[in-house]
Amino acid sequence: MSIATHRQRSVFSKNIATFRQDPMLLFTLLIVGFLLVVFILFPLFKVLTLSVTGSGTFSLSEFRYIFEQWWLRQTFFNSMLLGVITATTSTIIGYIFAYAFARTSMRGRWFFRPLAMLPLVSPPFMFTLSVILLLGRNGLITRYLLGLRGFNIYGLKGLVLVQTIGMFPIAFMNLEGVLQSIGTDLEEAALDLGASRLAVFRNIVLPLSIPGITSSWLLIFVTSLADFANPLVLGGRFDVLSVQAYLQFTGMFNAPRGAALAVLLLFPSLIAFTLQRYLISRRSYVTVTGKPGHMRLRFVSRWLEWCLFAICLMVTGIILLFYLTVIAGAFVKKWGIDWSLSLEHWHYTWDVAFRSFAQTLQLAGIATPISALLGMLIAFLLVRKSFVGKSALGFTSMLSYAVPGTVVGIGYILAFNQPPLLLTGTGLILIICFVFRFMPVSVETGVSQLVQIDRSIEEASTNLGASTAYTFRSITMPLIKPAFIAGLSFAFTRCMTAISAIIFLVSGRWHHVTVLILSQTEIMNLGAASVISLVLVIVVLTGFGLIRLAVGDKNRRLSV
Repeated sequence: MSIATHRQRSVFSKNIATFRQDPMLLFTLLIVGFLLVVFILFPLFKVLTLSVTGSGTFSLSEFRYIFEQWWLRQTFFNSMLLGVITATTSTIIGYIFAYAFARTSMRGRWFFRPLAMLPLVSPPFMFTLSVILLLGRNGLITRYLLGLRGFNIYGLKGLVLVQTIGMFPIAFMNLEGVLQSIGTDLEEAALDLGASRLAVFRNIVLPLSIPGITSSWLLIFVTSLADFANPLVLGGRFDVLSVQAYLQFTGMFNAPRGAALAVLLLFPSLIAFTLQRYLISRRSYVTVTGKPGHMRLRFVSRWLEWCLFAICLMVTGIILLFYLTVIAGAFVKKWGIDWSLSLEHWHYTWDVAFRSFAQTLQLAGIATPISALLGMLIAFLLVRKSFVGKSALGFTSMLSYAVPGTVVGIGYILAFNQPPLLLTGTGLILIICFVFRFMPVSVETGVSQLVQIDRSIEEASTNLGASTAYTFRSITMPLIKPAFIAGLSFAFTRCMTAISAIIFLVSGRWHHVTVLILSQTEIMNLGAASVISLVLVIVVLTGFGLIRLAVGDKNRRLSV
């Protein structure tokens, strides 16, 4: 006991000495910690509290009611089912793409990669719009090409389709890095010893890929659970937790039940996200061979390479078809009724959407740099500084990425609707939501970049008398510019295309373009929704170019 007490005192004394030597570090930690508690933990606490105190006293009656009513109970199982199916199909397709890029000399990479990544910068409804226009009750394929009258794309099958196409790039990016990290020497040795290519894949590549596959599956599972836009429009009678929580909270004005449903959505997401982070922290693909490795691309037979090519072509063909459908929908006068070309939807959109676009760009323009800079600052603290509570800071800063947007939106409404933090109805609450919702990616990219940079450069600055603030501004930030650009790009994309949280926070004074797309889709004004979606994609891609131009990045390769 005395040894443990002595160690605790030693650590405490060391931290006190560090803070005395660098008071700016203490001040920064206090400010960052305060912001994380107020804008991440406090909203979650309000949701949890309301779910068990809706009647004024502590009670689990809302949870009991949810599991007693089959239609509410079913939303939980529907969410789990959709998440499992989507995560499985997306991970399989993502692994096929990753293997084709990392282990073959497949032709057409210049075509497949940008199309495969395009869903990441698209509005949440874009593929749903395409599916309705192509496969809906009045769809071009179902009704006019196949003559199907009773076909119904709404429900589980439609959701699996749009979520898989929209989420498999997450697995692709993750698993391509995993496969590239696995040394090829073992595969080459096995091939030289007479093993078949299938045996090499089954006994070497696949086992080494399992942690990455599991991590990708869990990440997509969390993303599927958090998806709000697609189930709201395409779910039909297939209710899920994210949508039902929104309907209970805003449509039926039953805040305690909406909070309880949000809590049921929160816990599976947190468990899956925690497992995913644990797998990443333990993942290692190092092969020690004593000689430099090299990549030999003939790990698959010619016929298998053509099979991989065909699968990539089919998936990217579907993506391209979806985008072409939205473009066509923007110019067709009345889809399924009047196929003549018209600019009517563009004129209507100019009148209706101009203010929403202007305000969305204004909000994104403010929130994007703040989110990226705050993420870089937290990454710097986590990697370069030692202090009490570092693990808690790291966990809290990443927590908002695991929390579904529906939970965040409900939490912000509950937390900031009364003094001294009366923010509801203002643009500030949207900016704050954007900053802390999308900051974790900047933290993650910043940490990944910093661990690869020798800290002696920054230590030299400190030894020469520079403060932490000066070192971070003048030494660290220029070295982690690629991570900063990635954080800016991600934050800008999500600020422009998010909906699950901000649909609770928009007001008559402050609009968002994705909420406008939703409203146009709900009234089946699909032409206007197509125009807005198309313009939004163009704006996001233009924003990428401007970000790289402003920050001074000369690398033209798009990273999302």
